[in-house]
Amino acid sequence: MTGHSKKIARAIGAELDITPQDIKKKPQLEGIELAFIVGGIYSGTSLPETLEFAKNLIPSAVKRVSLVTSSASDKTGQDQLRAILMANNIEVVDEYRCRGNFLFYKMGRPSKSEIAGAVEFARVLIKS
Repeated sequence: MTGHSKKIARAIGAELDITPQDIKKKPQLEGIELAFIVGGIYSGTSLPETLEFAKNLIPSAVKRVSLVTSSASDKTGQDQLRAILMANNIEVVDEYRCRGNFLFYKMGRPSKSEIAGAVEFARVLIKS
């Protein structure tokens, strides 16, 4: 909706030499050890497309997931997403949170340093 997730996903992809996938295009995943779901929080929850994507994930496609979240509010909103993944027997290993913005609220977020933090978070997780 705001482009934050795309910006963060592309930065992570560039660092890890992987191509981010747009969940709106319903990518077919198979044999992924660790996937990063990058998404924002809107009105306190993940977008319906993100939740629907998670509902269709199975452990043979994705073993573990890490969440990378941007939100203008203090609410994480990822409880529903976590519950869906756990119900599908997919381990949620960690989450990186950075500030997003909404209209003029928290303009300039996520900042370059927050995006760099997301990249570092992903780089460290890949090594573990």
